[in-house]
Amino acid sequence: MTYLILFISAFASATLLPLGSEALLIYNINQGFNIYYLLFIATLGNSLGSVLNYYLGLKGEEYLVNKKLVNEKYINLGKKYFDKYGVFSLLFAWLPIIGDPITFVAGILRYNFKLFLVLVVISKLGRYLFIALII
Repeated sequence: MTYLILFISAFASATLLPLGSEALLIYNINQGFNIYYLLFIATLGNSLGSVLNYYLGLKGEEYLVNKKLVNEKYINLGKKYFDKYGVFSLLFAWLPIIGDPITFVAGILRYNFKLFLVLVVISKLGRYLFIALII
């Protein structure tokens, strides 16, 4: 049950909801749960939450263009810059406040999903690994 709760917490905290899962991870590590399972579950949940953001952005682009809330010209311009600098920005997907919108924008801009997934997993695992190593 501990791992399921951590998964749900990590998943929800990666969406655009203002939540966090780090405290629960630290608590579970201090309670003696298997650190490798905890890191895997937290990374999996957090990465899948970012995939949800990507998907919402992917579907949101069509809505925004159809409702004329965003000009397609600006989306294409954004795609150009994200293709150039997206690799670096996605490595900051772990950051509070700005990380979740970055993954949403990657979906809007239809960033290469395989590369997106690799970079997000590296980013999320790096954060959880850092937390596990400092406690």
